[in-house]
Amino acid sequence: MAIDQNLTDVLKAYGVQPHFAEDFGKVKKVYTEKGTLAVKRIHAGAGVDFVRNVQHLFQSGYHRIVPIYPTMDGRYAVWQDNDLYYVMPWLTNEVKENRFERHQTLFRELARLHTLSSKEQKIGKEEREEHYEAVNARWEKEQNFLEEYIELCEKELYMSPFQLSYCMYYGDTSQALKFARKKFDSWYEESKELEKVRSVVVHGKISSEHFLYDDRGSGFFSNFEQTRIASPIHDLLPFLSRTLKTYPKAYDECFDWLMTYCSHFSFRSEEKLLFLSYLAYPSGLISVVKKYHDTPKDKRNEIKYLRKLQQHYWLLKNTEYIVMKWEEREQRKKEAQQQAQEGASSS
Repeated sequence: MAIDQNLTDVLKAYGVQPHFAEDFGKVKKVYTEKGTLAVKRIHAGAGVDFVRNVQHLFQSGYHRIVPIYPTMDGRYAVWQDNDLYYVMPWLTNEVKENRFERHQTLFRELARLHTLSSKEQKIGKEEREEHYEAVNARWEKEQNFLEEYIELCEKELYMSPFQLSYCMYYGDTSQALKFARKKFDSWYEESKELEKVRSVVVHGKISSEHFLYDDRGSGFFSNFEQTRIASPIHDLLPFLSRTLKTYPKAYDECFDWLMTYCSHFSFRSEEKLLFLSYLAYPSGLISVVKKYHDTPKDKRNEIKYLRKLQQHYWLLKNTEYIVMKWEEREQRKKEAQQQAQEGASSS
């Protein structure tokens, strides 16, 4: 594509003259006398906090990040026509690994990123209690809604296809909700006296598309615009939600990716309880049912709502598979520890 004036003005701040560019949406691949660059545009409202977090990761010793080049006067982003632009090297991203190996590498690197950026933060008992009570109240309300709605469906002389499917899915949905609430209660009981919580720099949008390879086969994280300081589960939960939202299958490879992560960044007991609680909770399915219920009958797209309900039910079942495998693994660990203790006491 021809070089537009916007791009020329942005690269002027870097002392670079573009020769040719290829358009990849928000990213442009730009050929210059100083090599091939990636120029990324982000909305100004997103801010440049991600630059601070990327610099923090570098200072912490984590370098598997596509570097952000500074301008000649030391800035890491350029303001141009109400948008922000930043510049990185263009990586070849020639993948020699298969999908499973690529994700194994990604989760191993994510664990390293979280480990090196990990720090303890103080948290007041009142703050933890407020969070528990707020979430618990919302989940209680949603559980009551599900129970009331199935009674409403069963009173219908002729159920709609959506209502019939909901009644079929209700047992699994209710079981997932109760499991999540039980884990959430256990998390609060175990953590309510703790004065600190562990936080890390989270990437914000973990994906194989945001893990790029250079010409030597080394992988680097990119697309840090949504990065922030938070619990490590804020990286894992969105990834799992996207990955597991497909037809039902035994996602052993996904479980293996999680175990790869945990072997390098071990969850504490209370973190594990909170993670399993949020992972198991069927929030998407509940949201679809509420929207269907709140939409007037003459404005409902039955097929659209039915398709969404089915997709979220499949997500629930795929998530259930991961959660149950995790629970079985924890149970085996406990039994092995008990046997070891019994063996030690008898000898």
